[in-house]
Amino acid sequence: MTTAIPDREQLRELFDLRSSYNALTGGLYDGDPYPAWHRLRETGPVHAGTVHELTGISENLYFQGLPFPDRPHFSAFSYESCFEAFRDPHVFASSPEPVDPHAGGFGTSTSLIVMGGAQHKRYRGLVQPSFLPNNVRWWIENWIEECVKDLIHGFIDQGHAELNVDFCAAIPVLTITGSFGVPVEQALEIRACLSSDQQRVVDILEPIVAARRENPTDDLISVLVQAELADENGVTQRLSDNEIYSFSLLLLTAGSGTTWKQMGLTLTALLERPDVLEQVRDDRKLLRAAIDETLRWTPTDPMFSRFVTEDVEFFGVDLPKGAVLHLCVGSANRDPERWDDPDVFDITRQARPTLAFGQGSHMCLGMHVARAEMTVGINALLDRLPNLRLDGDAEQPRYIGMYERGATAIPVLFDPK
Repeated sequence: MTTAIPDREQLRELFDLRSSYNALTGGLYDGDPYPAWHRLRETGPVHAGTVHELTGISENLYFQGLPFPDRPHFSAFSYESCFEAFRDPHVFASSPEPVDPHAGGFGTSTSLIVMGGAQHKRYRGLVQPSFLPNNVRWWIENWIEECVKDLIHGFIDQGHAELNVDFCAAIPVLTITGSFGVPVEQALEIRACLSSDQQRVVDILEPIVAARRENPTDDLISVLVQAELADENGVTQRLSDNEIYSFSLLLLTAGSGTTWKQMGLTLTALLERPDVLEQVRDDRKLLRAAIDETLRWTPTDPMFSRFVTEDVEFFGVDLPKGAVLHLCVGSANRDPERWDDPDVFDITRQARPTLAFGQGSHMCLGMHVARAEMTVGINALLDRLPNLRLDGDAEQPRYIGMYERGATAIPVLFDPK
């Protein structure tokens, strides 16, 4: 296949970290939150208040578990406390109330993010096989490789590029929409409508779903169309159209929304350290270590939230039923009890699991695809752009955002081949 290159101006508008939409999650925050998180963690693993309030941000922010003004809020900052909460979904639930997957309409009613227990396991099991490590080649060969090649082709003759939006942001959105059979020309429309007009997304998907019911092909939407769900009594049936649309909205949102920022963070960390970049260029096995170290050092989603289902004493703090517990994985991933010199970006450190993709039953479904997108993308840049480096005459990238961390524009130069 040949991937059309999406419109760059539309890309930049949709993926502006400082847009009004991202401002709601703290996108305008351009400070370094880690010193505050270190101080908080040193004085106790769990504190009363939200992460942003405790960091020093006074305005209201919206994110998972926020704002819920009528509930008491607490935040966990140590690795051990965050890990324990992730691993106990009975006490620390992903939704404030049980969800009804048979509720009318599409939207959050069947979202895996808010499901729990056996219900979550059944629904997640429908699509999880497509995202397992042994299926990563399916994603790479069908969508990722061709997309990366065509994007680089669009700027390789110029000797310069802006990689964060023109490259990093385009890869995940084209990959996930491609896996749904959406034409490239509609990929950015899908992305734009996910937060503003979900009915329009459904309108685009409707003829594709109908076509796949008639004639399944080798793509993700066909997986959903052919999936069979067993109810509590073991009776199996195909997903309804509304259930497919709900799954699709979740997967399209998640698949196009975070990986690009993590890829940009990884590229920025490497480009700021030319010696480390050369190490990775010379030994590509180090790229996995560089990606994992960036996930530890600066995860793009530094917080997840859970709802407390019963009164519980948690790391010395009494959490009442109905409270929200925010898990600051950004702080947990730099816990000195687990990592030496945690503020240092070091791709040679001993590998240990982090909480960047969450933990437990709600661990990120697409993490292996995300790693594949980052690996294929960065490898291709190193293969095809000799002497890749930051453009010293342009504004240098900065790390910004509170609940969605990312890098600003990444201007680079490279030598023509």
